[in-house]
Amino acid sequence: MTEIASPHISNPRILVHGVMTGRPGTAPFRIVEIDGEVVGEARAVTDVLETAAAFGITVHDLDDPDVVRWVGGDKFTWVPR
Repeated sequence: MTEIASPHISNPRILVHGVMTGRPGTAPFRIVEIDGEVVGEARAVTDVLETAAAFGITVHDLDDPDVVRWVGGDKFTWVPR
C-alpha cells in the first residue's frame, strides 16, 4: 500500500484573527500578529499590508497560506458574521 506524503502545514509570519466588534460606534476590526506577537488592529486589507511593510515583510499574494493565515474569514471579511 502506498501512502501519500504528509500534508504541508504552513507557519506564516502574519496571522489575521477573526472580526471583532469594539465599542459601540466604532468600526469592526481584526487583530494582526506578526511572528507570534500582537502588533495592531486592521480595519481593512490595506491595514494588514501597511503593518506587514512596517515590519519589513513584503506581501505579494494575500492568498498564499505560507505568507498570511486568515482566521474566521478571508481577506474580504471585515464585518462580524
